[in-house]
Amino acid sequence: MNPGRSMSRRFESAERGAEHARALVAKAWRARREVLQSPPTDDATLIAVMSGVEADLVRACEMYEQAGTRSGLSVALGKLGHVALDLDDTDRARTLFEESVAVAREADDPLRLAHAVRHLGQVNHRLGRLESAGTCYEEALDLYDRAGTAHPVDHANALRPMAALREELGDVQGARLMWRRAAELYRSAGVEEGVRECQARLSGLAQAEPGDRQAGEQEE
Repeated sequence: MNPGRSMSRRFESAERGAEHARALVAKAWRARREVLQSPPTDDATLIAVMSGVEADLVRACEMYEQAGTRSGLSVALGKLGHVALDLDDTDRARTLFEESVAVAREADDPLRLAHAVRHLGQVNHRLGRLESAGTCYEEALDLYDRAGTAHPVDHANALRPMAALREELGDVQGARLMWRRAAELYRSAGVEEGVRECQARLSGLAQAEPGDRQAGEQEE
């Protein structure tokens, strides 16, 4: 038996498995997008479609696991997390995003890890775990900054929830800085909707600040 040929066959088999997994993920994500854009009139149909999406993603996870493709597995786990959010199962979503982060760390893929950590932060934020959310956002932003190859929209999408968290915690200056950076990145990517949102939030901070100062003076 030729060891080199055997290794080549295993590699080709793993590549085929990863390709099939990618195709399943793409199929599942198309189905999810279509059903969310044009929701069915009855809950039973929606649940059936989302169950199919979930089944395809679970199968993709199994195939990525068999192929040893850690980055792809992290992607599929993250998408399962989004499906759990679609179904209002926030606790399960958090578990799936935690798994996605753990696998991304194994994959030694900084951008994949940044995406995974960002999404975990957003789930923690939704659950009111603000300290954990802030830690995730900070790590994601650091990874995007250090990578230098992140798409502007991905980077802006990490700044956006961090800015909202800063607002929630009363850090007006920090929030303002984050919204400005996000607006610049959305503008560079031509995402006008993102720019408008950032400008609206900056305007809101500008309007609220004088009132906050005035209220503080009255309390003194």
